[in-house]
Amino acid sequence: MTGNRRVVRVTSDFFRDLDRALPTQRGSAGQPSVIDFQSLELLRIVEHFAVLFDELPELLPGRADYRLLIAAGMLVPRFSVIGQLAADGAVELVQLEIDIDAPW
Repeated sequence: MTGNRRVVRVTSDFFRDLDRALPTQRGSAGQPSVIDFQSLELLRIVEHFAVLFDELPELLPGRADYRLLIAAGMLVPRFSVIGQLAADGAVELVQLEIDIDAPW
């Protein structure tokens, strides 16, 4: 783990992806809502990118400014997040994919 902690910003594209993936209200079958994801998963994602950005795999070979996190969630079976290094050194979370249909 590096000693540097990066600022992480979540983009509107990320939130659009989240709104498309999950309902605004918790489902009757226990499906999490957008708020559930923001409260539990998003905090972990931000922390991961803040501390471990340089250790995440490159999304595209030779493009160290784009990194990929693929993880099992606490609320969803798995998800992936793309983070982009901005000119000011912050990480911007630019894309989210949630695999709700994956087996638990």
